[in-house]
Amino acid sequence: MRLIAGGQIELYYSSGILYEYKRVLSYKKFNFSLKSQEASAEDIKNIGILIEPHASTIPLPDESDRIFYDTAKAAEAILITGNIKHYPDEPFIMTPADY
Repeated sequence: MRLIAGGQIELYYSSGILYEYKRVLSYKKFNFSLKSQEASAEDIKNIGILIEPHASTIPLPDESDRIFYDTAKAAEAILITGNIKHYPDEPFIMTPADY
C-alpha cells in the first residue's frame, strides 16, 4: 500500500474486484466498520485505474480469483498475491516476497 500511495506502482481494479473487496471486508471475522469498508472502496476508486476485462476460460481452483487474474492480464500488469497456488504458473503472477 505504501508503494501505491507513493506512486511507485499503479493499482488496477475492475468492478468485479471492487465487489469482491467489499464482500470480503464485510466478513464479521475482520471486524471492519461499515465506514472503513466504504472508505477502502473509495480509496481504490480514487487511486486505481479502472479496467473492465473479458472473462478468461483458464481453469482456476477458486472461481472468485478469476477477476484478479483477468484484470491483471488485461492491464498487462503484475498480479501480486499471497494466494499463488490458486493461479497458473505464469511470469506475471508473483508473491509479495518475489515482487
